[in-house]
Amino acid sequence: MSLLPELRYPSVPELVGSAQALAAQEPGLCALRQVGRSRAGRPLHLLSVGHADRAVLVVAGAHANEPTGGSTLRVLAERVLAERELRADTSWHFLLCADPDGASLHTTPAPRSLLDYHLGFYRPTGAEQPEWSPSVLPPDRLPPETRALTAVIDELRPYLQVTLHGTDLGGSWVQLTKDVPGLAEPFGKSAAELHIPVETGASDAAGWPASGPGVHVMPGPESGVAYPSMPDDARHSTWYHVHRHGGLTAVVEVPMWASDLVGDPAPHPAPAAAMRRLAQRLLRDSLEVERVLAEALPRLDGADGPLLRAARWVLGLTPGLAADWIHTPLAGTTMAYVGSVDAFGRRLPLRAAAMLLRVLRETDDVAAPRLEQLVASWCDAFATRFRARWVPLEHQVEHQSRTVLAAARHARDQVV
Repeated sequence: MSLLPELRYPSVPELVGSAQALAAQEPGLCALRQVGRSRAGRPLHLLSVGHADRAVLVVAGAHANEPTGGSTLRVLAERVLAERELRADTSWHFLLCADPDGASLHTTPAPRSLLDYHLGFYRPTGAEQPEWSPSVLPPDRLPPETRALTAVIDELRPYLQVTLHGTDLGGSWVQLTKDVPGLAEPFGKSAAELHIPVETGASDAAGWPASGPGVHVMPGPESGVAYPSMPDDARHSTWYHVHRHGGLTAVVEVPMWASDLVGDPAPHPAPAAAMRRLAQRLLRDSLEVERVLAEALPRLDGADGPLLRAARWVLGLTPGLAADWIHTPLAGTTMAYVGSVDAFGRRLPLRAAAMLLRVLRETDDVAAPRLEQLVASWCDAFATRFRARWVPLEHQVEHQSRTVLAAARHARDQVV
C-alpha cells in the first residue's frame, strides 16, 4: 500500500501557478482570468486555450477529496497547447478548481495509504458542493461557486462539459447526460492498457442504461431513481445546465486504488441477501460513529465547522440508504454491482468517522484515540477486502486525459 515518495497532487495555488506560466508562455493562445469567488473569498480561475467558437469546458476540483482531476487538467492544458490539431476547430477552457474552499480542507496531497488519505479527509455537505447544490437548494440560495460555474457554461455554450472526478478505491467509469456513441471502445482500451479495472456496476449509476462497459447514460426525468432516500439527484445538478445550449456532460471517474472486484460481470449467487447484509453493516458502522459523536458533542461547546457539518450530514444519509437497499427493487445483480455497493457502504461511515476524528484531534478530545483506532481498522478492512492496489498517478492522469479527448472527439462528431 505504500506509494512512491515523489507522488504529490498539486494544490490549487500550484495549479494557478502552472496556468499563469502557460498563459505567459503563449499569450496569443492562452488566457487566464478570474470568473468568480468562493464563499470564503478565494478566486475561481479559468484557463482558456485557443479561439474557436466550438468549445469544450473541463472542470476540476468539484469534490475536494478527488485530487486527480487537478493533475489531469494541467496535463490536458499542456497537451492542447502543444498539439495544434486539438485546437484547430475547438477552444478548450479549464476551470482550475470548482471548490477551492473544500480543497483547502482536504489535506492529503500525497496519500501513502487509505488511512493516510482518510486522516486528512474532507468532503462537504451536498448543499456546499458546487455541482450538486442545485439538486438540494432553491435557486436563490445557490453558493457563489455554483453561480460562477453556470455563468461560465452560459458564456461558453460548450458542446461538451467534462467534469473530472475520482474514487478512493474501485474502478473507472463514465457518466453521460446524453449518449456518446463510440466512447466505450477507447475508454475500455485505455483502462486495459493502464491496468485500471472498469467499474461495470457502479452504485453511483445504479439502474442507468449502459452504452458499453463502464459507460453509463443518465436516465431522463421520467425515470425513477435507484435510491429514493438520497437527496441529490444528478438530473438537477450543474451537469444538466449545459443542455440548454445543446451540449452534454461527461463525468470521468478514476480510482486512486484499484480493485478488480468491481469489474466482475458474473451474476451474484444471492444478491438480495447480500444487499441486506450490507445494509445491516452500514447501520451498525454508522451507529458506532454516532455513539462517539453523541459522547463528544457536549465537550465540543456548540462547534459547527465544515468538518462536523459534513460528518453529521453523511450520518444522516445512512438510515434511508440502508432502507433503500433492503426495500427497493434491485438495481443490479452482478458481482460488480454488489461489490460497488459494498465499497459504498464501507465508505460512508468511514468518511464520517474520519472527519469527526479531525474535529476531535483539533480539540484534543479524549475520544480521539478510540476513533482513530476505528478509522484505522476500517481502512485496513476496506483495503484487504477489495485487494486494493495503488494506481500510479501517471496512469490515473493518462487514462482520464485519454477519456476526455475521446469524449471530445466523439461528441464533436455527433454535433457536426
